[in-house]
Amino acid sequence: MSKSYSIAVIPGDGIGHEVVPAGLGVLEAAAARYGFALRPSHFDWSCERFARTGRMMPEDGLEQLKPFDAIYLGAVGYPGVPDHVSLWGLLIPIRRSFRQYINLRPVRLLAGIESPLKDRKPGDIDFTVVRENNEGEYSEIGGRMYAGTEMEMAVQQAIFSKTGCDRVMRYAFELARRRGKHVTSATKSNGIIHSMPYWDERFAAIAAEYPDVRTDQYHIDILTAHFVRHPDWFDVVVGSNLFGDILSDLGPAVVGSIGIAPGANINPERDYPSMFEPVHGSAPDIAGRGIANPIGQIWSGAMMLEHLGETAAAAAIERAIERVLAEGGPRTPDLGGTAKTAELAAAITAALM
Repeated sequence: MSKSYSIAVIPGDGIGHEVVPAGLGVLEAAAARYGFALRPSHFDWSCERFARTGRMMPEDGLEQLKPFDAIYLGAVGYPGVPDHVSLWGLLIPIRRSFRQYINLRPVRLLAGIESPLKDRKPGDIDFTVVRENNEGEYSEIGGRMYAGTEMEMAVQQAIFSKTGCDRVMRYAFELARRRGKHVTSATKSNGIIHSMPYWDERFAAIAAEYPDVRTDQYHIDILTAHFVRHPDWFDVVVGSNLFGDILSDLGPAVVGSIGIAPGANINPERDYPSMFEPVHGSAPDIAGRGIANPIGQIWSGAMMLEHLGETAAAAAIERAIERVLAEGGPRTPDLGGTAKTAELAAAITAALM
């Protein structure tokens, strides 16, 4: 009997309902070709559910997800539901409860895609952002005081633990050993007096364990400039929750479209299921029109297959994406074409080898 994997499928909101079915179609075709099966279970957890029930997911939602091999997520967020409600009601509890402390976001300029950066070509831009995903600036510690008065204030605490810093940095160094043996740290220790110098200290300590890996570090402001001016400088970039979030949106922008950018929320110990989602949001402005780019969702699915150990199928999906783009296949409007979501997904399925 062939292997099979149980996948929790959460389309979420907006274009998630278009790109997730497209992505599943490609994944199931790859599974059939490479001799394994996917067993998807669908969940309607979303802003629409929140509007009906007052919850993004049921109270036992995390318990429902625990038995799955992986989670395949579309996008979260829709007008009428504040972003902090939608994210803290679904996405962030999954990331934290399942200790998905690695957020992995590859950035690669593919043949057939024109970068907005002058004279950049495939091979010039190929790096991965490793974002700390469980603590940092996105903590729940804080609050508001004196609401409605002239003394009103908001307090937000950032949390940087030794465990949190060390494990994300070690992951980055291990990844760099398999890639170009170069790690860049995103910091801001000239302006943030406690947490960022501590981040720098932990980076230096972990770097000492990897003498074969070249390192550098930049303050986040100049680092964003270097992403635009010198994207070829980078291999693996490690950053805190906030800095990694910003950089992993800027990265896809410099290679042409955030619509092609994949992402993974990984629990490296595999004590819990990991979750795979594109970098883009729910894009309510184009939702329902069938024109969303499915590549980010499909590529995220390839990352899911690689995590599950189906490396040949994952590589085949990535080759199919590259082939369709390089050979002038259908393109959605964000890539300058007129194709529908389903047309691009069908072309990628047909290109599987």
